[in-house]
Amino acid sequence: MSTQLHPNKASEQILQSDYVSRDLSWFQFNYRVLDQSTNEQRSVFERLKFLAITASNFDEFAMIRIGSLYNYLDYGKERVDYSGLREKPFKTALFNEAQNFFAAQTEQFKKLMPEFITHDFEILGIDQLTDAEKERTAQYFKKTVYPMLTPMLVDIYHTFPVVMNKALTFGVVTQNLADTKHPKRLSFVQIPQNLPRFFEIQRADTLVFVPIEEIVRWRIFKLYKNIEILSVNLFRVTRNGDISIEESDDIEADFVDEVRRKLSTRRTGRVVRVEVEDNYSSYMMKILKQRWEIDYDNIFVTNSLMDFTGLWQIVNHPEFKEKTPVSHASVLPLSAAGNKHFDEELFDILKQRDILMHHPYNSMEPVVSLIEQAADDPKVLSIKMTIYRLAKNSRITNALLKAVENGKHVAVLFEVKARFDEENNIREAKKLQKAGCFVIYGVSSYKTHTKMMLIVRKEDERITRYVHLSSGNYNESTAKLYTDIGLLTTNEVYANDVSEFFNAITGHSVPDEYKYLITAPRDMRNQLIELIRQEAENARNGLPSGIVIKVNSLEDKATIDELYKASQAGVTIKLIVRGICCLRPHRKGLSDNITVRSIVGDLLEHTRIYYFHNGGNPKVYGGSADMMNRSFDRRLESLFLIVDEKLKQEAINILAYNVKDNVNSHLMHEDGTYHKRALHGHEKPFNIHQEFYDVTEDVVMNAKLF
Repeated sequence: MSTQLHPNKASEQILQSDYVSRDLSWFQFNYRVLDQSTNEQRSVFERLKFLAITASNFDEFAMIRIGSLYNYLDYGKERVDYSGLREKPFKTALFNEAQNFFAAQTEQFKKLMPEFITHDFEILGIDQLTDAEKERTAQYFKKTVYPMLTPMLVDIYHTFPVVMNKALTFGVVTQNLADTKHPKRLSFVQIPQNLPRFFEIQRADTLVFVPIEEIVRWRIFKLYKNIEILSVNLFRVTRNGDISIEESDDIEADFVDEVRRKLSTRRTGRVVRVEVEDNYSSYMMKILKQRWEIDYDNIFVTNSLMDFTGLWQIVNHPEFKEKTPVSHASVLPLSAAGNKHFDEELFDILKQRDILMHHPYNSMEPVVSLIEQAADDPKVLSIKMTIYRLAKNSRITNALLKAVENGKHVAVLFEVKARFDEENNIREAKKLQKAGCFVIYGVSSYKTHTKMMLIVRKEDERITRYVHLSSGNYNESTAKLYTDIGLLTTNEVYANDVSEFFNAITGHSVPDEYKYLITAPRDMRNQLIELIRQEAENARNGLPSGIVIKVNSLEDKATIDELYKASQAGVTIKLIVRGICCLRPHRKGLSDNITVRSIVGDLLEHTRIYYFHNGGNPKVYGGSADMMNRSFDRRLESLFLIVDEKLKQEAINILAYNVKDNVNSHLMHEDGTYHKRALHGHEKPFNIHQEFYDVTEDVVMNAKLF
């Protein structure tokens, strides 16, 4: 799928900049996700899954990034994008890309539709149903849907109706000639969001999905008796969801209540996008534009199914479970080879050696099991951990509750501002606090994104501290879909660093210099810059040099500038950036020695690894932080140095496999666009989302990046 930047008046200025716009780079990422839905080797259910992912991605982008732009536009604040454009011309460039991406999504859905029937399902309108099926559908409307519908009139006597964020809504224009003053009126009929997206009908060997909006449209006259309906138009609004929590240095007791209040604004915030079906009523749109202060940039017109996130009902349908690929069975970490009862013996194993886990190839189960064992183990004195996102019905929460019941000291730094998980996190944090856990809701104005855990255990007369450091969340559900690394260790240097870190965030301590940790907002940017500068110095002195970095996003200008300087000094730099990348590779005289690739496939790449060649004695870090302003300045983050030589080789091999991948890789051009990596000649496919299940110790120990 082409991901060319579409021309507009600002294109030339954008391309002249040494930095790629963060938001325009995001669209390139979502094109790479959409590209997965074009892969004919995937089942139609997988392809619909990726289409649904692009839709939920786009919803979040509209709420947060477009919402953020309107925070500047609406209040007259100045904003200069990385591309050098001011807020108004950038809005034009951004919406141009948004409109083109919206059209690409619709085009791809239409291409997939003919394949539905060959996979025993269809999405049909009312006119395509039999008389018996129409009767069943009419009964469903009468008994279930109709009682939930409420027409909301727009006039001077009523408050303008609140149209809910991301809800499918009908704008109905009616006419009553008996009303000589206002014969034409607009009203809204919102489809309840707690109803299934599709009504399901079994037809022989085919499962028919009827969109809920088509059922409501078919019977909407039931809501408007003795009045003429002039037009019925489906639309869907997206509202500004870029909430910001204003926090003082000392977080007050009502902080969680403030988060709850802010959350409510997502439902009623400023409208930033309106999706609407084509041939819409100009009368309706005139009212919407005036009321919501939007223009044609904000209006996204479709002649297809609206809101592809609804496709999850089909993708996850039990009827099609056997038609979706079976996940690989996880394998033991290389450093745990030979331990058949790895989960049960983890306390003993960690006293002998460190373990590096690579999820989901290595199951998250041992980490969850370790917390559950610690909760029951009478030798365990305390558990401290940071939590960013939890699974629903989290085993982690249950284990911590049990630990408190068993008299252990439990301290949890709980990030209640994790975007779109705020309500779940608040609920879980309150549950822990009520049980007696020491819960910290945040530190000053920083968001807690670091992932670490400390278990203190008394063994005979000795205290042993068990440490877990990770790039991923303590979430047993997403750990099956996200790639992450985690270090398990009893090494006292890690334990001291982590203990110091917890003391700093739960008390009033100012830690000494960490030995194996790099933390933000304290000094992460500066330390990474020093590591980059050392590689540049080595290159200038004729010593071996090289940098390989794998992150989700690369946006921080200061570190980008240092990477440019290192490239000019002769350092070979290989960047693996899944999503946003504001660095411009391959620019003559600026970034000749920098390559950027993005890997998008079956699993969501979430691992962060930083490799510095260091004259042949590599320094390798893993951790939670991307190279972003927010990571360095507004978050509690950590990177951990991997010191064990075997584990270091495992991390190096992860990077080497990423560079070698020729199935999921997209290579970045100077202009900010990407192309899919193609196989050359007799080259064999190398898909890391399969190859990592078969890694051997010989491969790992021989892995090299330079």
